[in-house]
Amino acid sequence: MTSGQITQIIVIVALVAMSAYFSATETAFLSLNKTRLKTLIEKGNKRAALTLELSEKYDNLLSTILIGNNIVNIAMSSISTILFLDLLGDMGASVSTAVITVVVLIFGEISPKSIAKECPEKFAMFSAPIINFLLIVLTPFNFLFAQWKKLLAKLFSLDGDTKMSPEELLMLVEEVQQDGTIAKAEGELLKNAIEFSDLEAKDILTHRLDLAAVAVTDSKEAIANVFAESKFSRIPVYDDSIDNIIGVLNHKDFYTSTGVTDADIRDIMTPPIFVIKEVKIDLVLRELQKKKSHLAVVLDEYGGTYGVITMEDILDELVGELWDETSEENEHFKKLSDDLYHINASIDLVEFCEYFEIDIESEMVSFSGWITDQLEKIPTTGDHFEYEGMAIRVLSTDSHRVSEVEVRLTEDFKKSAEDEKETAAIG
Repeated sequence: MTSGQITQIIVIVALVAMSAYFSATETAFLSLNKTRLKTLIEKGNKRAALTLELSEKYDNLLSTILIGNNIVNIAMSSISTILFLDLLGDMGASVSTAVITVVVLIFGEISPKSIAKECPEKFAMFSAPIINFLLIVLTPFNFLFAQWKKLLAKLFSLDGDTKMSPEELLMLVEEVQQDGTIAKAEGELLKNAIEFSDLEAKDILTHRLDLAAVAVTDSKEAIANVFAESKFSRIPVYDDSIDNIIGVLNHKDFYTSTGVTDADIRDIMTPPIFVIKEVKIDLVLRELQKKKSHLAVVLDEYGGTYGVITMEDILDELVGELWDETSEENEHFKKLSDDLYHINASIDLVEFCEYFEIDIESEMVSFSGWITDQLEKIPTTGDHFEYEGMAIRVLSTDSHRVSEVEVRLTEDFKKSAEDEKETAAIG
C-alpha cells in the first residue's frame, strides 16, 4: 500500500469522525432540555448560555449541520471510490459504495446519535463553540436557505403555527405522568392549570337557590344565625330581593371582641363585585385580587342574581378542594351496597359522571337540573326513570328542586362497565 493510499484512509477516517460529529450535534440540539440549560446559566455556565442561544436559532443551526454533513459525506464517498479503484480495479466502485454505506450508518449516524440522545445537554455544550464558528462561516448559505424556505412556505401555503393546543398540552402531561417524570399530584395540578382558563363563572358558582344571604333589614340575631348555620365567612346582603345585592358582610366585621357589633350593617358591609356568568374564572380571579375581595356576585342575562363565586371556588379548580377548620365533611355519595347509592343532588353533573365513570352530554350543569330535564316536569318524591342501566329515583325535593336521589345499578350497567374495561385492556 502506497503512502498516498494510507493518506486517503486517514482522511476517510477523519471524515467519518466529522460525520459522526454533525449527526450527534443534530440529535443533541433536538433532544436537549432548555430548562436544564437555564438552570446551568443561573449558576454562571457560559457554555450553557451559548448552547441555549444556538438552540433558539434552530433553523440556521440545522442548515449548518446539513451543509457540513453533506460536504463530509460526499468527500468521503469520492475519496473512498478513488481508493478502492486503485486497490481493486473495476469492481472497486461497487465495493466502495457498500463499505462506505455500512461505515456511515454505523459510525456516522446510528452510534453517534445514540450517544448524543443519552446526554444531549452535555454533548450540545461540547459542540456549541465549533458549530457556532461554522454557523458564522456559512452565514451566506444559511441566508439563501432561509429565503428558499420562505418561498416554499408561500408556494405550498404551509402553516407555521407551532403553538400547542390545550388538548395537546393535556395529552403531553398525561404522557410524562405515565412515564413517571412527574408525580400524579403534580400532573393533576398541571392539568387543572391548563383547563383553568376555559372555565366560566357559571361552571363553578353557588346558585342563587343555594345562597346563604341576609336582608339589610334583618335583625342582628337573624344574621348571626345565618353565619352560624352556613359557617361562611362572607355573606351577601340584599335590599328587598336577592336580585338586588348591595353589599358583602364579613364575619370578622360583624363580630367584635365583645360580641356582635353595634354598628349598622350598611356601615360595615363592603361594596359587591359584579360579573356576568359567561366571564372566564381567570378574569374573575384577577378582578378579586385587584379589588382585594373574596366574593363576586354573578349576574344573569337580565341583570338578576344568578349566584356567587368566591376566591375559594376558583382556587378549588386550580389546586383541588380546599379544607379549613370551619369546613364540614359532606358525603355526596353514600354507598349502601354494591349496586345501591344515595346521592346528594346538589352536586355538579360532571362530578356524578366522574364517580360512575360515564359520559353524559347535556346542557345542564347541576345533577338536579339534569334529573329535572330527564323527567321533563317539576320533580316530586317518588319520580323515577332509567338511564343507560341506572335506575334513578327521587327520594326528596326542596323548593321544586331534587335534593336527594337513589341510584341503583342494573345488570346492564355492570355488564357495560365490564365490557369497557375488557376493551381498554385489549387496547
